[in-house]
Amino acid sequence: MNAVIENILTRRSIRSFSDKKISREDLELIAKAGQYAPSAMNQQTFQITVVTNEDIIKRLYTAIPKYMEGLNASAYNFYGSKHLMLISDKADKEIGQMDCACVAENIFLAAHSVGVGSVWVNQLRNTSDGEEVRAALNDAGVPADHKVWVIAALGYASAPVGDKEKIAKIHFCE
Repeated sequence: MNAVIENILTRRSIRSFSDKKISREDLELIAKAGQYAPSAMNQQTFQITVVTNEDIIKRLYTAIPKYMEGLNASAYNFYGSKHLMLISDKADKEIGQMDCACVAENIFLAAHSVGVGSVWVNQLRNTSDGEEVRAALNDAGVPADHKVWVIAALGYASAPVGDKEKIAKIHFCE
């Protein structure tokens, strides 16, 4: 099977990460793959902010539940990830979320190709403007006029990963 197709078909979301650090070289390669994602009219207005600072990560997972009804703060910690890629774009860009989704997919596939696990986390798309969240984002270097559409939590799986449980349907209309 083609290596690219195999990478796509074998990637799984990881929701429990070990404490093992990802090398700077691998983080740079994964982020670079995100840079090459397509964007509407090739505007490339998104930013990938790589966060490995434990204080910033803790500030984010502590602050986010304050702005989200029903989120259990005591259980919330980005699945234990010590490496986040915050994928943001201009808050007023109509299709920024779609551009960031393309970036995220490149990041997830690149991570898998180097043996790093990943999972999509949504919580910042609705909380980027919360005062404590915004302060942490500012300290991380996310532009003030950006909304974080996707958090890519990265790390090494702390448990074996099984087969994909759910597969979306394919329908041909010929």
